[in-house]
Amino acid sequence: DPVLKLGHASVLSERYRESERHPGPPPPPSDDEKKNPSLSRICREVIHAINLDPMYGPIHDETRHRIGNKYEELLVKILESMDIPFDTEYELRKKGTARTPDVLLLTPVAVQDSSENWRVVCWIDSKALFGDDRTHRDSVIPQAESYIHRFGPGLILYWFGHAPDLDDSQGDITICGWKLPEQILLPTGEMAVQKKDLE
Repeated sequence: DPVLKLGHASVLSERYRESERHPGPPPPPSDDEKKNPSLSRICREVIHAINLDPMYGPIHDETRHRIGNKYEELLVKILESMDIPFDTEYELRKKGTARTPDVLLLTPVAVQDSSENWRVVCWIDSKALFGDDRTHRDSVIPQAESYIHRFGPGLILYWFGHAPDLDDSQGDITICGWKLPEQILLPTGEMAVQKKDLE
């Protein structure tokens, strides 16, 4: 029972007030603290902890989001340079589409997989990360399967490479690493070729 061990809540309150009067060495002030120097000790410590978190804090989320957007923009530039018609995630959301890959191709195309077999692709989802087994299995495959059910087979592009032998959802997902395939077969039988120097 915490009350028996620590005493009544009023005791805790008094101990907290005492720690506010003698907090020990403070962490270096953040920009937020400099703007508002009247923050309590606990508020300063929470801000300090958030700023130190390299993996799961809001700063990391914002950075990851910015990097993801950058690579989605690169994907769009590449497809535009190849004259491949598509709708972006933004355009799909404006139309009211519930599940939206980064790019929905307006006509299916074909790409070669790592075994050089031609695979049909109706959508592309850009991942600005390394495709490890766990992330692929637990996050990417469930998301991709919702696209497969709505739009048909697609392509997952891991911009920072991927582990070997990732699940391809029974052949409905083509997995690429580092870059979009440089040649894409159009429904007309023509080959769309990527233009260089887009980054």
